[in-house]
Amino acid sequence: MTKARTGDHPEMKLVNPWAAAVDIGSMMHMAAVSPEGCDTPVRAFGTFTQDLHELARWFRSCGMTSVAMESTGVYWIPAFEILEQHGFEVILVNARYAKNVLGRKTDISDAGWLRQLHSYGLLRGSFRPEAETATLRSYLRQRERLVEYAAAHIQHMQKALMEMNLQLHHVVSDITGVTGMRIMRALVAGERDPDVLASCRDVRCHASLETMRAALVGNDRAEHIFALAQSLNLYDAY
Repeated sequence: MTKARTGDHPEMKLVNPWAAAVDIGSMMHMAAVSPEGCDTPVRAFGTFTQDLHELARWFRSCGMTSVAMESTGVYWIPAFEILEQHGFEVILVNARYAKNVLGRKTDISDAGWLRQLHSYGLLRGSFRPEAETATLRSYLRQRERLVEYAAAHIQHMQKALMEMNLQLHHVVSDITGVTGMRIMRALVAGERDPDVLASCRDVRCHASLETMRAALVGNDRAEHIFALAQSLNLYDAY
């Protein structure tokens, strides 16, 4: 009886024979299917929407059911979503995982190698939330960006006030509060009288009317008012 030699490994078996792969690019996507199901197992597709639908139809005509894609940046998102719409099981693979697997032949394309690894179950997909969660996450990320942009314009308003030596930040806890916004809008509208500006003080403001008035005596310059007006408008927009 022949004994197995030390170091022998069991033969690897296909886990997903109907696996396809896409190497995502900014101008072109390289797609690969099983050589047994197509005479041209590797094809190039454009990045326009109609090209992505054509890619999905080609995968379907070749009998593919699962797709692995490798990408950096955000170029993968349209392809991922359209392939999902066509009913494919899609996984996004970190490029580091595919490159760390040994045994690649020099003449095989990136997409072909990715498909081969996927067919043997050697790729792990990155986390991708369910559709509704992904939608909510997109809205929250957009909101976070807008809040950051608005915060930048608060700093710009603060800078314009400081350049006019209007010490508003010393008499109110938040220049975007009720009192601060009233005073800045009055300044942009052309008001310069410190008594009138101080009268914009909200009753909940801790600073006295006299302190408020003293803080609002400044060095009036047109360019600083211009900067304040622009920053205030942008803050309002965000």
